[in-house]
Amino acid sequence: MSDELARKIGYHFSNKSLFKNALTHRSSDLPNNERLEFLGDGLVNFIIAEALYQQFPYAEEGELSRFRASLINRETLGQLAREFNIGRYLILGQGELKSGGGERLSILSCTMEAIIGAIYLDGGFEVTRTAVMRWYHPLLQSMSSDTNHKDPKTQLQEYLQSISRALPVYTVKSTTGNAHQQTFIIECTIKNMPQKSIGKGSSRRRAEQDAAAKMLETIKNDAR
Repeated sequence: MSDELARKIGYHFSNKSLFKNALTHRSSDLPNNERLEFLGDGLVNFIIAEALYQQFPYAEEGELSRFRASLINRETLGQLAREFNIGRYLILGQGELKSGGGERLSILSCTMEAIIGAIYLDGGFEVTRTAVMRWYHPLLQSMSSDTNHKDPKTQLQEYLQSISRALPVYTVKSTTGNAHQQTFIIECTIKNMPQKSIGKGSSRRRAEQDAAAKMLETIKNDAR
């Protein structure tokens, strides 16, 4: 199984136990991948930051940070893991197996970071950079220096400033679900404006982004 996955990700481990460790979730009784995840998180952030720095020589710090945030997040890393079908190779505890943990974005994205950390320990920085850049090449090629890569909260704030309006206020209306699978409902309002929007997400930040996107669309539609 591990050889099959190694072919998919394009890297064959000298130390097979590192690879196994990277695929082992904390719900199992085996040594888990959380330390490798910590290491991989730092590595992928640096590698992509450097790539963006070189690709956009005139972009300012804020824009580079937004670009990086759009490339390194649960959704992007989780989707990358799904492309490699990593879920079928995960070592999970019985509880996670029964609840479909192998398809959960949070687990998949963390495993992807753990694999990056494991590659670094097994082969060094240059092979890690090569692997990450190969995986991210299509996404980096699609990047362009424009406002499309600003997150919805930033776009809404900048739009409101451009029409001399107050900044939005985000209020938590409800939180449901277990600690590891919560759903947040956020209301977005703007002082002296009648529009309201409701956002939903698996974290407060995601719910706020959803509410901001809906608010921006509503305001622009009403202005037409």
